[in-house]
Amino acid sequence: MKEVSLSGSVRTNVGKKDAKAVRVAGNVPCVVYGAGTQTHFSVKHVDMEKLIYTPNVHIINVDVDGKTVKTIIQDIQFHPVTDKVVHVDFIELQDDKKIKVNIPVNLFGRSPGVLNGGKLQQIFRRLKVYALPGDLPDSIEVDISPLKIGMAIRVSDVNNDKLNILNAENSVICSVKMSRGVVEDEEEEEAEGAEGEGEGAEEGAEA
Repeated sequence: MKEVSLSGSVRTNVGKKDAKAVRVAGNVPCVVYGAGTQTHFSVKHVDMEKLIYTPNVHIINVDVDGKTVKTIIQDIQFHPVTDKVVHVDFIELQDDKKIKVNIPVNLFGRSPGVLNGGKLQQIFRRLKVYALPGDLPDSIEVDISPLKIGMAIRVSDVNNDKLNILNAENSVICSVKMSRGVVEDEEEEEAEGAEGEGEGAEEGAEA
């Protein structure tokens, strides 16, 4: 998984009044925990937005007054009216300790069902995984090349030893559904076979 850096300043006072003052100053109150201690700090709102408003997930090296810890975002709180970020929780990563995190799903390949007019439906944009920090991918790659009309790819099809996906194994990640003007794969193959037989018969008659 890609890593990015984020700089913050230690908050000497913790409480609602102090948090409000931090926000008025254009910063976001934050906390990092997970290794036995908690560190309360603040980050510029503009820097936090760059991390949050993206489909990607990153390991974040948080530098607070010269001390750097490797983290990942655990929780984000938004203002109920303005949707502005009001607080962010980070969890400190340890190389030998597995964590739970939502990873984006990336579909690739060309589906025969879609080429024949079927409609591709992606049910999951992210999947929750449980893995060591070093085994976390940038995204979960799902090849849709085998998908014909009526077929689906489930969680059980992409699970592996290093990346334990916590969603139910029978959950559908994506599928190809019937739509108007669709050409059935089997009908197309039968039509091609019939054309071949006809051509063979004509050639035999000419001979």
